[in-house]
Amino acid sequence: MEPHVPDILRVIQLVVAPVFLLTAVGTLINALNARLGRAIDRRRVLEQLLRSLEDEPARSARAELAQVGTRVHVVYLAIFAAVISALFVCLLIAVAFLGGFVATDPSRSIAILFVLSMVALIAALLLFLREIYLAISTPRHV
Repeated sequence: MEPHVPDILRVIQLVVAPVFLLTAVGTLINALNARLGRAIDRRRVLEQLLRSLEDEPARSARAELAQVGTRVHVVYLAIFAAVISALFVCLLIAVAFLGGFVATDPSRSIAILFVLSMVALIAALLLFLREIYLAISTPRHV
């Protein structure tokens, strides 16, 4: 075996967990994308209805429309945080492989990237929870 082959094999074993994390983040992004689509669909329905409503129903529809706008913004931020988390995981995997080729110890960089990925993932999950709360607490007027 060449000198770097055992190091590369060890790196492959070590990056299996981050790859699973990457899969989980991808699933979260998919769920957030579905929530975003539903909120945008609701916004379109409300905007169309606003053209035909009278004063009082239009006021409540505008309030719901504002709440849906907040939901869209929160979901967008959650998707952004999840993508940042995925990018940190990808960088972590790349640094781990580079560490197998270069005679340096990348453990500190890997640890920092993992922590940053977890912080971004926590932010994405908290924003996801906030959007769910907004969705269930918004009264439907129309």
